[in-house]
Amino acid sequence: MAYEHSIDKDRCKGCGLCVEICPKNVLEISEEVNSKGYFPAYQARPEDCIFCAMCGVMCPDVAITIREIAEDATPKS
Repeated sequence: MAYEHSIDKDRCKGCGLCVEICPKNVLEISEEVNSKGYFPAYQARPEDCIFCAMCGVMCPDVAITIREIAEDATPKS
């Protein structure tokens, strides 16, 4: 199974709860301001993400999602 981690930067208020809870230290707070004037979280080290979903559970703004993505279903010969 493959997964995709995404942060809706315009929903994120940059509270930092996701940054603190991440067991692999994947997330950081951006230096760029979003459309609402906040500094949102972003994946600084996406290759280290284990898709545990702790960040999404912790996010009070429901700005983080982790979803399963379809893998190539073509049978290999």
